[in-house]
Amino acid sequence: MKKLIAIVLGLSLTVCAFAKLDIKQPCSDGMVLQQNTNAVVWGHATAGAQVTVTPSWDKKAYKVTTDSEGVWKAYIKTPAASYTNYTIKIKGDGGTMTINDVLIGEVWVASGQSNMEMPIRGFTGCPTEGAQEVIAAAAMPDKVRMCTIDIYQPDEPIHDVHSTRGWEKAGPATVSEMSATAFFFARQMNASLDVPIGILSLPRGGASVESWMPKELLLELGEDLSEERMAKESEWSCPFRMYNGMQVPVQGYTAKGFIWYQGCTNVGRDEQFVERMDLLVKQWRKDWGDSDNSMPFYMCEIAPYMYTGGQEGKAALLRQAQHDAAKVIPNCGCIVTNDLCYDYEKHNIHPSQKRPVGERLAYMALHRNYGFERLACDSPEATGVSRPEAPKGFGNFGGFGGFGNGLSVALTNCQNGLNRSEGITGLEVAGEDGAWQPVTNVFCFGGNMIVISNVENPTQVRYGWGDFVPGNLKNAEGLPVAPFWVKLK
Repeated sequence: MKKLIAIVLGLSLTVCAFAKLDIKQPCSDGMVLQQNTNAVVWGHATAGAQVTVTPSWDKKAYKVTTDSEGVWKAYIKTPAASYTNYTIKIKGDGGTMTINDVLIGEVWVASGQSNMEMPIRGFTGCPTEGAQEVIAAAAMPDKVRMCTIDIYQPDEPIHDVHSTRGWEKAGPATVSEMSATAFFFARQMNASLDVPIGILSLPRGGASVESWMPKELLLELGEDLSEERMAKESEWSCPFRMYNGMQVPVQGYTAKGFIWYQGCTNVGRDEQFVERMDLLVKQWRKDWGDSDNSMPFYMCEIAPYMYTGGQEGKAALLRQAQHDAAKVIPNCGCIVTNDLCYDYEKHNIHPSQKRPVGERLAYMALHRNYGFERLACDSPEATGVSRPEAPKGFGNFGGFGGFGNGLSVALTNCQNGLNRSEGITGLEVAGEDGAWQPVTNVFCFGGNMIVISNVENPTQVRYGWGDFVPGNLKNAEGLPVAPFWVKLK
């Protein structure tokens, strides 16, 4: 009888604890809400209970009722961004509580795999360039805040965050643990917009595209999700479990858009990448209530790295698939990172230069979503190749020879030319025999790059094409040329 009473009492306490008025992460002290929108604030209470949410900026009372699972959601109208610290009072189900130190600004979701997860302090043997400078810099508690969702990979979806440190304010005591790429993105965004930037960070090292997709969608794609197959999967790349444990609990937290750094785990499966990335983006936008499939989604090229284990030579195809996906997916873009590595990092999947990665993502967001029209954000990409004709009056171009052994590569986003015409690395040309020869000198006219070589009857040009083939070609605005391989038809 005593045991029975203890069990009943324990169950009663559990029910009472669950019924207690509470908030649901990432809603907590220090949070950043998206400006000029109806931003969600959510939590728990007894099923059917009425909850009143009152923000301090307008004192308006938003009354909502919890659903059958005991979850309440209030969509509150937010003002323009500012550095004013607000509060949100919540009352109902016999309790009251207050969310303190709330900022209104711009909120972005950051996800992917280890190069997004990599913190300012770096990983063991993989430092982040400039980490000491960032950690020693003056605190910016109201300029950049980040909420990092800890790694959790359950078999079934969960609807509450398993664990998190909550919203952290950028400063010497906190910034070392923040995603480096996401921090540099946020810092540039703040510098340009002068509003608080909030990052909801949920990356997982080793995650594949399939890791971030729901199980039901993978089954529709014919993915083998049998117990036998799942038992063979590594904890880093297993399908759907990151989605279950890290994305589902926060999906719908009001945000402007997504930044994404992922793809290494999909090297060798480039033929399916575009379709699956397109489906992933549609799913995430749907999960965030974006019925128009239009929330900004900006990706990073996979890092230069010498792959092994049967993946040798396949990274370039995955990079090309990333750019192809960015063209297929509405309101999507892909920044180039092929130049952001040092020679000694060819066997390091986590290159140290994260600041320019984050800043290039910020340039894309600023240009496309915040009216910075004069700020370049798109890298040059090759669209075709042809036999060149010498423009009148240019003769042999200062001793570079005629055009008999030349090819003309059409480049987008290169109206003002390239950053250099000589001392080029990563550029190669070949003839019908397929023997590649390096090219160090080019000319550029109105978006056409003229490649002159000693190869007899050249038929193809490639640049930065390989697992680890960093190049130094950029447009006049400083954005690197995307890797390419083009052939005469």
